[in-house]
Amino acid sequence: MVNIILFVSTVIIWGTTWIAIAMQVGPVPVLVSVFYRFATAAFIFLVVLGVLGKLKVPAARHQPFILAQALCLFSCNFICFYNAASYVPSGLISVIFSLATIYNAINARLFFGDRITARTVLAAALGASGLLMLFGPDILVHFDIDTWKGVGLSALGTLLFSLGNMVSRRNSAAGIAPATANAWGMTYGALLLLILITITGTPVIAPPDARYLMAMLYLAAVGSVVGFTTYLMLVSRVGSSRAAYTTVLFPVVALSLSTLYEGYHWTPLAIIGLVLTLAGNVVIFARPTTRSAVPAPASASSH
Repeated sequence: MVNIILFVSTVIIWGTTWIAIAMQVGPVPVLVSVFYRFATAAFIFLVVLGVLGKLKVPAARHQPFILAQALCLFSCNFICFYNAASYVPSGLISVIFSLATIYNAINARLFFGDRITARTVLAAALGASGLLMLFGPDILVHFDIDTWKGVGLSALGTLLFSLGNMVSRRNSAAGIAPATANAWGMTYGALLLLILITITGTPVIAPPDARYLMAMLYLAAVGSVVGFTTYLMLVSRVGSSRAAYTTVLFPVVALSLSTLYEGYHWTPLAIIGLVLTLAGNVVIFARPTTRSAVPAPASASSH
């Protein structure tokens, strides 16, 4: 029962963060919105770890990698996602983001020499076909420049997220606890965003209304702290491969909310595209049957 609660909680949290991001798009500049989110999340994380007596400072030799994690996971990637939300429905961004697992397989090959399997190739083909059906009419037939921008920014944000996973994998292998890496990563991310705000002269606008403030607090406390914690707890109980099935389901939640609150219009082609994209995620996590009695090592995954 605990595993089910953790799984459902992660899917719901990850599935709802995208509509909350869309709620922050408006009068407050993107840099400031992302800063609000991770400054708040970092404060919560550091306070909780401090109270629990688990707040540790990574050694100097690890600091460049914590900084790299901050750039890829807690600042630059979300700058892309927040900007993308002004061009395409948030639910579609979540579909592109769900393909981070395929990015991870390719990047793991490049950085760690992991083997790319036939399943990875099939998953990539399914994912690409699904995205083509979801976005093809707008980017190929009607050539909607806004859709091009939204897809491009979402793809770039997902690439950065995947690179952040590679850094996180290195940090975990070096013995840095994920909670420690993420707490300091969020802190560094917030500081980097503050530097960008200062350099670019971006106006710091206070949260304009209760809707924006609630969305920001939800993203910081629930999306960034609770969601990450429930996912890690699930990983510790059932393993990273089974826990990663959450990425198959959260786009369904996100697109359902887009339909209700953003007026996303479903077409038969879009439905087929979504099914193909999610099928790609199922394939990437499917466990192949083997005759060997020796289990294959599980790969780490993080959100």
